[in-house]
Amino acid sequence: MSLTTVYLGLGSNIERERHLTAGLDALALFLVDMRCSAVFESEAVGIKSGPFFNLVVVAKTDLPLTELDRRLKFIEADNGRYAPERKGLPLDIDVLMYGDLAGNFDGLVLPRAEILKNAFVLWPLSLIAPDLVHVGVGKTMAQLWAEAQIEQVLAPVPFQWRGQQLTH
Repeated sequence: MSLTTVYLGLGSNIERERHLTAGLDALALFLVDMRCSAVFESEAVGIKSGPFFNLVVVAKTDLPLTELDRRLKFIEADNGRYAPERKGLPLDIDVLMYGDLAGNFDGLVLPRAEILKNAFVLWPLSLIAPDLVHVGVGKTMAQLWAEAQIEQVLAPVPFQWRGQQLTH
């Protein structure tokens, strides 16, 4: 069984701690060697809403990309993401990178463009995997963060998951 390293971005702006904890618990059921970045609070980007909690998870999986993405959608659904009456975004989980894949895979574009656009993705990614090279740009996450010209305010927040402090 070969394992692929995957990077996931998680975010929530409704009952943030509860939904992120539920998302992490669900991911831990099928991902291996899961590590979490610090959790950051950020203003919403692209939607009008309250502030988000965001973090990045790195793990290994034996699932093909399409199956991984399908499972992430189920976890989002279990947390009310697609409920017709939902307010805000209870849980969002995006595949940021899957191994060294680059391109469009059934509508899933990797590496995900948000890595280079959003501080709430790039900063935690640079902390958890500073030497990871962005396959599209050829620079490490630490280099990309150091050079980033992103006008977003992020604040580390106290957060605990399974006894781990996820605080920067």
